[in-house]
Amino acid sequence: CRRVVMRYAGEWKQVVRRLARWINMDKDYKTMDTSYMESVWWTCKELFDKKLVYRGFKVMPYSTGCMTALSNFEANLNYKDVSDPAIVVRFPLTDEADVALLVWTTTPWTIPSNLAVCVNADAEYVQVRDTKSSALFVLMKDRLSQLYGKQVDEGCTIIKVFQGAELVGRQYTPPFDYFKDYGGQGAFRVVADSYVSSDSGTGLVHMAPGFGEDDLRVCLREGIVSKHDRDLCAVDAEGRFTSKVPPLQGIKVKETDKLVITMLKDLGCLQQHGNIVHSYPFCYRSETPLIYKAVPSWFVNVESIKSRLLAHNTQTTWVPAFVKEKRFHNWLANARDWAISRDRYWGTPLPIWHSHDWQEVVCVGSVEELSSLSGVRVTDLHREFIDHITIPSSRPGMPPLSRVSEVFDCWFESGAMPMAQRHFPFKDPKAEEDGLLQADFIAEGLDQTRGWFYTLMVLSTALFDRPAFRNVVVNGLVLASDGKKMSKRLRNYPDPMLVINSTGADALRFYLMSSPAVRAEPLKFNDQDVRGVVREVLLPWYNAYRFLVQVVI
Repeated sequence: CRRVVMRYAGEWKQVVRRLARWINMDKDYKTMDTSYMESVWWTCKELFDKKLVYRGFKVMPYSTGCMTALSNFEANLNYKDVSDPAIVVRFPLTDEADVALLVWTTTPWTIPSNLAVCVNADAEYVQVRDTKSSALFVLMKDRLSQLYGKQVDEGCTIIKVFQGAELVGRQYTPPFDYFKDYGGQGAFRVVADSYVSSDSGTGLVHMAPGFGEDDLRVCLREGIVSKHDRDLCAVDAEGRFTSKVPPLQGIKVKETDKLVITMLKDLGCLQQHGNIVHSYPFCYRSETPLIYKAVPSWFVNVESIKSRLLAHNTQTTWVPAFVKEKRFHNWLANARDWAISRDRYWGTPLPIWHSHDWQEVVCVGSVEELSSLSGVRVTDLHREFIDHITIPSSRPGMPPLSRVSEVFDCWFESGAMPMAQRHFPFKDPKAEEDGLLQADFIAEGLDQTRGWFYTLMVLSTALFDRPAFRNVVVNGLVLASDGKKMSKRLRNYPDPMLVINSTGADALRFYLMSSPAVRAEPLKFNDQDVRGVVREVLLPWYNAYRFLVQVVI
């Protein structure tokens, strides 16, 4: 890992120097340096002491390719239009077996984990008799078109109209019984929540709390599951079904949609089967489709400081201004708690040690503190140097505390940059008093409103109750010529050094400076347009200069 980091660092220096970027490469910092990592530990310790760090069990965007949960802003980095199955499933009512609730979903693989059906208590629902089959169905009145399109009158007869609240509490029979043990906890009944809308589907939402944020929230509220449940999720770290669902065991979830649809059809539960093209998140690293999965993770309680984040944003100046007033403001206004842990090997380890029963949890803030607590002094904070270290329990006769296995989300390391680049507070304890931890000016791409700009603001607000920066210049994203994101894997872009060596650095700089990117708009990069700058700008300038020197002067 170190060799890979240093190889790309060398390439970065070459490009920066050739483009004449004003960067001091001799006094750079690296997040893998022990001094940097120690300041990251200090940052975590400060948040921990302020009760802003907690361990939770939450449905998160999850990359099966990287086998780790992602933050919400990471999940928003790589959306693609895909075609997924869209099915309507019959859930017969227990006390009226001839009446079925109609549930719509674009994730058939989650149906085996169903624990509840959710409605909107204030919306109108109908019981209808299907003209072709004479079957009785229940769905939202405004969503009859989902089943019958424009032929509602010909397709069914409305028997009665009622409020969604009348469905609450009614029990149904799920298609599969893999989670039948939850029946004693109030599962397999209708619940209500305002998030259910008439925008799509049937107005009845299938709930699998192991795979949906709202599903988990509602099922926790209803007492169907608890936050300590470990059996909620029947999917392992690789995205494969566990033995909880025997027919699908060992198969990746996105590969089981067709199997589940066949199983539903064989059971007589499949009412409608089609496809939908929609925007779906993919892992920005592995390019695999993300799933939403309940995972244990460590969080920063961002929601508790949201009002301060919004206030601090008003104290900054952005170019263009609309990024601050719209995109960044909206992101802050809707900020949720930030998952800062990742199940990876390379990175800054979380400095949290705990007892086996979790009654003792210690957050370590420095190398010296770790030495004091454990009796072991280290000079490197990477996992291979600290994972074996234990801390004696404060309870007599109890086993020692061991470190949690996770490392920090790299965005946490980035957000800690103002402190960590100076090895604050260990090397320069007065840096905050001297105003050295607040940037006068920063610049980055538009996507960093959900990345670096955001994490800088969160950590500076939580630690110092002030903005991390005063002025921001935001550039648009430079895309491949076909409008897709530039990707190392796809190699859909020319080598920067080949472009520079072919046309000169000035041509590339003029091209970028005159592009939509300076207005925070996307640019489809085309190396032929760079050559056009040489032909239409640089050569005329050069010829005019040569004429001036040779003829006029």
